[in-house]
Amino acid sequence: MGLDSTKRRLRRDFMYKLLIVDDEELVREAIKEQMDWEKLGYRCAGDCEDGAEALEFVERETPDIVLTDIGMPFMDGLELTRELSLRFPQVKVVILTGYDDFDYARQAVKLQAVDYILKPITSAELEGVLLKLKEELDHEGRRKRDYEQLRRQLAENMPLLRERFLERFVSTPMAEKAAADGCAFFGIAMQGPFLVEAAIRVDEFAAETSPTPSDQELYRFAVYNIAQEIAARHPGAEVFRDVENRVLALFSGDDAEELQERSLATAEEILKSVSSYLPLRISVGIGHTCRRGQHVPAVHQSALSALDYRFVTGGGEVIRITDMECRDRPALLSAVAWENELITKLKTGTARELDEWVDRLFAAFREHLFPIEVCYLYLQRIVLTLLHTLYETDGNLIRTFGEAENPILRINRFAKLDEMEGWMKGLCADAVSAIQSKREDHGQLQVEKAIAYVKEHYQDPDLSLKSVCKHISMSVSYFSTLFKQHTGKTFVEHVTQERMEKAKELLKLTAMKNYEIAYAVGYSDPHYFSGAFKKHEGDTPTDYRLKMSDRKA
Repeated sequence: MGLDSTKRRLRRDFMYKLLIVDDEELVREAIKEQMDWEKLGYRCAGDCEDGAEALEFVERETPDIVLTDIGMPFMDGLELTRELSLRFPQVKVVILTGYDDFDYARQAVKLQAVDYILKPITSAELEGVLLKLKEELDHEGRRKRDYEQLRRQLAENMPLLRERFLERFVSTPMAEKAAADGCAFFGIAMQGPFLVEAAIRVDEFAAETSPTPSDQELYRFAVYNIAQEIAARHPGAEVFRDVENRVLALFSGDDAEELQERSLATAEEILKSVSSYLPLRISVGIGHTCRRGQHVPAVHQSALSALDYRFVTGGGEVIRITDMECRDRPALLSAVAWENELITKLKTGTARELDEWVDRLFAAFREHLFPIEVCYLYLQRIVLTLLHTLYETDGNLIRTFGEAENPILRINRFAKLDEMEGWMKGLCADAVSAIQSKREDHGQLQVEKAIAYVKEHYQDPDLSLKSVCKHISMSVSYFSTLFKQHTGKTFVEHVTQERMEKAKELLKLTAMKNYEIAYAVGYSDPHYFSGAFKKHEGDTPTDYRLKMSDRKA
């Protein structure tokens, strides 16, 4: 690749100032006139006849490059180079001389001159030197510019980087040196060996404001600002946000008990201030007080655990983990007992009874002050039992719940116990409705089977409620109730009705004797048949036949 093509491909990022220093005016003029400075990316800022004058020029104009001869009066080129390296190390020096002496070259290199060129030199040769030097200057300029840009970006992102460091500091174990270095870099000053954290979360926004997503973010930022302003009154307090939109306040001090009281007072002041100025409700959880070091994540986790109790208490308050842990609680809740009761209620109960069961279940959750994770676990088991019972009874979950998301997966999305309770009531109502519908369909089918069996066996004197129940595999008591619900009659009344209708047909259409008809419709005692017929129709069999005959005549 030739010199011309090299020149074409170079990026001219900067125009560089160049100073010519030579005691011969003709040499200075020749260099100035022979070079196309603008094309090369340079501006010839001036020329001087000795080193002393050049040094004054550099002090005024600060050129990027000094092109100097060695042999000059007052201050030669080597002495000028020495002074520039001490006072203006950023200035590049190119020595252009007629002295072909190795010692001069060695001194020039020692003084950090970028090039040492022997006269005479052609304009093309000088041009090549200057182009090469420009590449170096461009590279240094870009690197400096990139470095400055990184510094600006670092400064701009320092608040966010500081927050991310604090989040790592409280959430993951960190080596003591790494923690100390990070605190020093971000200007985090701990006031003592003890730490306690207050975790703040927005519970809900005021319904009447109907804030947009951008408004919600603005309100959350306002909560952060209020917390910062109040916590800033206490030395050793750091307020930051995490990726879950929580505001975290970390307090440090020398006295663990005093630190707890200070964090409580600060949290209550933040809660009061937010409630006064913003259309939303927050909860604050205060964790255990621990020493710094590997225990810091425990400080953070205990604050989040305290905050999770808002799920049970209803939120809108300051919750200390120590207060929650020391409260008396009932004996451990038996999930098996609740599951067994649910199965019974689903199979035999009503929607109202299921509603009352859910009320009692969630009252037990509140009484036990379960954290949200424990409530999730209990509900997962109970919902799984509900689904299994429904599947055993109906066999088609989609018919009950449609194509909606699996109820098990929805549980962890609730942030309040009241919301979960309402959802659970709806789930139970849908399930019991599906089971009742299925039960009614099954009952109707069983009644129809029983009626068909009676039609087929009414002639059998041994036909009975017990024999029918055996045929349809149902208990006598349950079938009796079911039959009455679906037909409005008792089973005995239905069998009697069926036999009497058949007897009336035979009396009208045949010449069979009364006792023969009795046997034909399932009565082994003709006298009993006559009495039953009269009781049912108001006439004896003989009288009924005469009436029918008269009507024909």
